[in-house]
Amino acid sequence: MARHGKVSVIGSGFYGTTTAQRLAEYDIFETVVLTDILEGKPEGVALDINQSRSIEGFETKIVGATTTADGQGYEAIADSDIVIITAGLPRKPGMTRMDLLAINAGIVGGVAKNVAKYAPNAVILVVSNPLDEMTALAQKASGFPKERVIGQAGVLDTARFTHFVAEATGAHVGDVRTLTLGSHGETMVPVPSVSTVNGKPIIDVLGKEKVDELVTRTRNGGAEIVELLKTGSAYYAPSAAVARMAKAVHEDSGATYPVCAWVDGEFGISGVYLGVEAKLGKGGIKQVVETPLTDDELAALKVAAEAVRTKQADVETL
Repeated sequence: MARHGKVSVIGSGFYGTTTAQRLAEYDIFETVVLTDILEGKPEGVALDINQSRSIEGFETKIVGATTTADGQGYEAIADSDIVIITAGLPRKPGMTRMDLLAINAGIVGGVAKNVAKYAPNAVILVVSNPLDEMTALAQKASGFPKERVIGQAGVLDTARFTHFVAEATGAHVGDVRTLTLGSHGETMVPVPSVSTVNGKPIIDVLGKEKVDELVTRTRNGGAEIVELLKTGSAYYAPSAAVARMAKAVHEDSGATYPVCAWVDGEFGISGVYLGVEAKLGKGGIKQVVETPLTDDELAALKVAAEAVRTKQADVETL
């Protein structure tokens, strides 16, 4: 298998380390770089994952690098094709994504500036919360074209929705199709009109009341896990989601995923990062896909856009 390219993961918490492992086990990259400000941690994780290569049968090499707030160590990510930003504080029980805004804005902004310095041609994938605002901030701080800065949210939210529908119906997850757009949080927009179980509309299978219940659970999916864990937040499903996005960019596949992308005229909405479907490939967003929506779904998407626009305006002052 021909391996090529370099992908860097910023932050070696559970999310970052699991993402690095998934990327390495794809065995399609030459190098995966993992960084963190905790001295020795990324190097230790890299050594551990590298020692699993002969067991799992992959050749991709993991490189760990300690970085500092003033930018030391970031030379390790030089010339990366893709940079995944997981850095930032996770939510604690009772904490909302917005509670993290001021804290994580400083972290993500600093990371984005170092990405621009050392990997000026990279595609940035943002997973730090609050997601919609951090995606906008990363674009502003890096100065990258908007199509090269993408947020991960819809892939995860859709996966959660799919799981809940499968559990409620007893169907195999492979026989369930769902979609969520809008924001990563309160103004998430489920799209039941294109969601099915074994090809049948989920409304017909479950009824509107049950679907609404599952939508609410999906919207609060991250908080539910935080409450159960007591410390930390989700990372298995989130890392799977962003790794798939990175794979699509790396392979220039043009695969369509629900992501946080810059919208400029699609759906009658302009000038905002918003959860929509988009084709991913080299250079990031190839095309925003205007998913067919009902009048109610489109109205909800426009409400979400204005809510997110207001929140993203906050990063302009940070």
